[in-house]
Amino acid sequence: MGFDDKDKEDGGKNAEASEVKNTGKAASDEESGDEHGLSLSRKMSESSICATEDEMEDEEGRKIELGPQYTLKEQLEKDKDDESLRRWKEQLLGSVDINSVGETADPEVKILSLAIKSAGRADIVLPIPEGGKPKGLWFTLKEGSRYSLQFSFQVSNNIVVGLKYTNTVWKTGVKVDSAKEMLGTFSPQAEPYTHEMPEETTPSGLFARGSYSARSKFVDDDNKCYLEINYTFDIRKDWLPV
Repeated sequence: MGFDDKDKEDGGKNAEASEVKNTGKAASDEESGDEHGLSLSRKMSESSICATEDEMEDEEGRKIELGPQYTLKEQLEKDKDDESLRRWKEQLLGSVDINSVGETADPEVKILSLAIKSAGRADIVLPIPEGGKPKGLWFTLKEGSRYSLQFSFQVSNNIVVGLKYTNTVWKTGVKVDSAKEMLGTFSPQAEPYTHEMPEETTPSGLFARGSYSARSKFVDDDNKCYLEINYTFDIRKDWLPV
């Protein structure tokens, strides 16, 4: 759903600056434990890896070796005599009930809602499709309009590390935009997290109008995909009547 034609991810350093509105705790990748030698939820699950163009590589193209995966209880037990690490874990986990979620190593992220916001008009609420593929046209945008995507999600079972949103757009089979935004590291909690993407502007003009196909994904540092949506949308001269 992006048309800025730039990569929105700047490693973990921008995670803290992301506009995350929530009542729980969120930590940037810079604070996700590397400074303490801590590795959280790092083991890849073959059954959960989605089809993707993105590989787990560093800036020089080398494969990243992921460490072992631990439950929350195991993570809290590790280095429990390290006072600074203990405080960091408490800050990240907040008021998590370890007895109810700490036995599961795999984190779970559920996308609860998606909406397109544009000033001066009602939000376009997008139903989350079964199987990740909406039937027919998913939404329509007005050319030259400013808009942003807002979504809410819930984290359970374990800490999710390096959650990110990616989006790729094609027109007549040609890729016209690719965007990625790092959201951050989140602890499990009952209250949903809410995030609003930076505002963008749809292209305008005769060649900008028409139908597009796109793929949006929510993945973490282990390349575990929590939601993949393949959809089509239109850019037209005006918004559709409400």
